[in-house]
Amino acid sequence: MIKKILLAVLLIPTPGLAADVMYVSDQLRITLRTGQGNQHRIIKTISSGTHLEIMEMTDDYARVKTSDGTEGWVRTQYLMDEPVAREKLAAAEQKVAESSAQMAELKEQLAKLQTDRNALKKSNAELSSNKQGLEKRMAHLEEVSTRPIQLDKENKRLKEANVSLENELQLKNQENQVLKDKSDREWFVIGAAVLLGGIILGLIFPKLRFKKRGSWDL
Repeated sequence: MIKKILLAVLLIPTPGLAADVMYVSDQLRITLRTGQGNQHRIIKTISSGTHLEIMEMTDDYARVKTSDGTEGWVRTQYLMDEPVAREKLAAAEQKVAESSAQMAELKEQLAKLQTDRNALKKSNAELSSNKQGLEKRMAHLEEVSTRPIQLDKENKRLKEANVSLENELQLKNQENQVLKDKSDREWFVIGAAVLLGGIILGLIFPKLRFKKRGSWDL
């Protein structure tokens, strides 16, 4: 009895505070009456597990409000602070269903992430291949771009070598001309000496013959 009184005091609604909530116990049905006692008219029957809002509580009865707004009195022995096992089971089943749905959604997201990951890996491989191709083309372009510079250097070197050869050839021509002039002079001197010797012999030879004939005549 003291326990019920304490429970009633604790469950007395306080103005300005939210109303307490209790549940119909594991009974098939209870009656909601207009007052405290079986002599009062039955408003409706309430099934087990129904959610009730406590408006007022006495030792044996509690004034409650149903979810549709109907108010009346029920015996406190049929009320409990927690949902009945059936409602707990339903709530647990709902949580399991929600968890299953979340799990399915997570699996779907995981599958999508794996697909995206595979696509990224493929894209990365293609990008790597394209990068290697671009690097090869860049190296080829750099090689091609350096060819004109090399050709220009080679052309300058050949021009300088050509100028050097032309100077050397000109110098050789001058030397040959000098040698030719010297040879012409030497041949001229030789020819002149031969001609002079011939003239001298031509003048001396007849006299030698004349002397010989004169000596024969004696």
